[in-house]
Amino acid sequence: MATADCTSYVTAEKVLVGAFSCPREGGEASAIYCCGFQDVKYCCDDPHSFFPYEHSYMWWLSVGALVGLSVAAVVLLAFIIIVCVLCYLFISRKPRRKLDAGLSLQATDEETRRNSLC
Repeated sequence: MATADCTSYVTAEKVLVGAFSCPREGGEASAIYCCGFQDVKYCCDDPHSFFPYEHSYMWWLSVGALVGLSVAAVVLLAFIIIVCVLCYLFISRKPRRKLDAGLSLQATDEETRRNSLC
């Protein structure tokens, strides 16, 4: 059975946690890897879940993602407002009545008589 050793570490509250082996006694048998961060370690089943950073590092990633999403939302809102204003201006500036082309497509009386004789 494969095992992994989690080295000792100091938590964010400055408490020393001693080294332990995975899987832990009473834990899941598939949790054979040491996972987590430098200041929070635990056993899990994913070999790629250990990050050599402190846990607070993830908080800053979350703040960065929120700032990025907020900026994207503001840009999208500005785009939608601009499109609505331009559509309103386009519709309101159109002529209300049709332009007179100057040509009448109705048959004159003389043309009607000629056509009826044929």
